Amino acid sequence: METRTLADEVATLALGAELAQRFPSGVVYLQGNLGAGKTTLVRGWLQALGHEGAVKSPTYTLVEPYRMGGRDIYHFDLYRMSDPEELEFIGGREYFAQPALCLVEWPDKGAGVLPPADATVTLEPDGYGRRATIAVQAS
Repeated sequence: METRTLADEVATLALGAELAQRFPSGVVYLQGNLGAGKTTLVRGWLQALGHEGAVKSPTYTLVEPYRMGGRDIYHFDLYRMSDPEELEFIGGREYFAQPALCLVEWPDKGAGVLPPADATVTLEPDGYGRRATIAVQAS
């Protein structure tokens, strides 16, 4: 387990860029309260992989797909899901069955349907900034 102090948005974006190099594929859970910086982290991750457009939280659509450098990346935000089975309705198993990078905000909302994470990043308030805890699951 690794812990980082993130002073501001720039540091959160930089951590996202670093994680893009460490985890080019797999399933990564992103945990933290509303406003913790999960989508900012994803923005830094995607920009490091070459995305030049806006990065928005897929709060209402549940998933935002990206294709960069010949790879598929899916950004999930499960905050508004009331039942994990809703993932089935959007074809969740297909997203996770292929070799892709799946970044999942609010993974607890998909418990029982989501595959296990390769890594979990937890963002928490820490003074005026944030603390990021990165846990890599043993394979």
